[in-house]
Amino acid sequence: MKLELKAALEHILNLLKLPALQVVIELPKNPNFGDFSSNIAMKLSREVKSEPIEIAENIKESLTLEYPNLIESIDVVRPGFLNINVNKKYICSKIETIIKSGDLFGYSKYGKGKRALVEFVSANPTGPLTVGHGRGAILGDVISNILKWNGYSVEREYYYNNAGRQMEKLGLSVQARYLELLGDKIDFPEDGYEGTYIKNIAQEVLNEFGDQLRDSKDLLLFKEVAEEYIFSIIKQTLKKLDIKFNNYFNEKSLFQDGSIDQIVEILSDKNLIYKKDGATWFKASAIGKEQDRVIIKSTGEPTYRLPDIAYHRNKLERGYDLIIDVLGADHMDAFPDVLAAVEQMDYPIKKIKVLIHQFVTLIKEGKPVKMSTRKAQFVMLDNLIEDVGIDVVRYFFLMRGMNSHLNFDLDLARDESDENPVYYLQYANARLSNILKNAIELGYDLNLNKTDFTLLSIDLEIDIIKTLLDFPFIIEKILDSLEPQGLAIYLNNLAGKFHRYYAKERVLTNNNDLTAARLQLIRSIQIVIKNGLKILNISAPDRM
Repeated sequence: MKLELKAALEHILNLLKLPALQVVIELPKNPNFGDFSSNIAMKLSREVKSEPIEIAENIKESLTLEYPNLIESIDVVRPGFLNINVNKKYICSKIETIIKSGDLFGYSKYGKGKRALVEFVSANPTGPLTVGHGRGAILGDVISNILKWNGYSVEREYYYNNAGRQMEKLGLSVQARYLELLGDKIDFPEDGYEGTYIKNIAQEVLNEFGDQLRDSKDLLLFKEVAEEYIFSIIKQTLKKLDIKFNNYFNEKSLFQDGSIDQIVEILSDKNLIYKKDGATWFKASAIGKEQDRVIIKSTGEPTYRLPDIAYHRNKLERGYDLIIDVLGADHMDAFPDVLAAVEQMDYPIKKIKVLIHQFVTLIKEGKPVKMSTRKAQFVMLDNLIEDVGIDVVRYFFLMRGMNSHLNFDLDLARDESDENPVYYLQYANARLSNILKNAIELGYDLNLNKTDFTLLSIDLEIDIIKTLLDFPFIIEKILDSLEPQGLAIYLNNLAGKFHRYYAKERVLTNNNDLTAARLQLIRSIQIVIKNGLKILNISAPDRM
């Protein structure tokens, strides 16, 4: 409904030869002020040097004349607000649009013909995915779905590094556990990776090679076995969450194809590289950044900024219209330098959107669960899925804004009552399914052509329909913000309104015409809830 009003107002501005400013439609804080409100007249007054009241009155007159079926009444309120009441019959008639659109209600063609790349998870193969990785995984998956729902052709990419110091530590850790299994006395490497999974990998090596590697100084085999083992676990976890990737991009390829050397050469040609204390520095201060950054250590090992610069250059050269990075808060310090370097090489970094999500704390009995990745004192994402279920994991990672620290309440997540927001939402769908099933069994006709929608007249029914018609607007808004939380909140709000309706009103009444209208309302509610859950990749069970 907001989108229709917005389009109507935009048409009126054009008709009145007024500047094509952005039209904002809002819900009034006081429902007595109308269904919707707009401050467009006040924004226009600054452009056309006229009183906002005068502009608002002109818009009111034109809007009422041009859209008699849509507009019931408009009040102009000082200093120039337009308070709009929509025709109730028009609102009710839109149920037919929802039902006929079905699985495509809310779908947009905004991104048709455009290609998007979404990079997310991107955990290196040094250990299983933790709950911290889980938040980025779910966010990236749903953001990909939102782009697809808006017509984009979407590719999902996982970027990882299987070289460098961290992989050496992994190899040393597996080697140490292997020697331990052979009965040798060992000194476990400082800052090595601990945990059962390291012992399991060592056992795999022992099973295949016996004691042949006892005196080996070559870590390559230990690293390769560990990488293969851990990556298989990571992919199994992602499969449980129904997350699929089109591409797995290995950082090592950027060294092999000369991309890393090219970056250093290009930045050097632009006088943005210098040597100091044996290290190679990116002169970020020369382009407005606070400080210069080391991109190659004195040991010759690149810092993560250098391959990241090469990786983003690679992304842009692949010709995507939109590139999205879903990163953890630990990347917050680095990505501005990376994008600044890419921009200095004359690439369009406006195509890149970096989304940073904050950390996750598991809460049990009101207290944080202590976690340490290095010491393996963490909760694997697999274990969390097994504990509370896939749907709960997905929803809980989405129910808070990504810029907020997430306290994942295990006690609430384990609760199978309607206190749990996931079950509350799924109960709504189950109830909707049950109503429609009973109606069909009792012989009620669900033919749209025989429905008198004007019989839907009580305030809660009108409110529900207006909420349903907000769904395309919510999808548009999320496309702009790339913040899935808005959809989770919307669906829970819609479910709440339906539950209240279910408690107060009978759908199957003694009045066949009223029953027919209410059954179509039930169908439309279920369509929107299922479409929303599909985007969130959460199941919509017909029975609970």
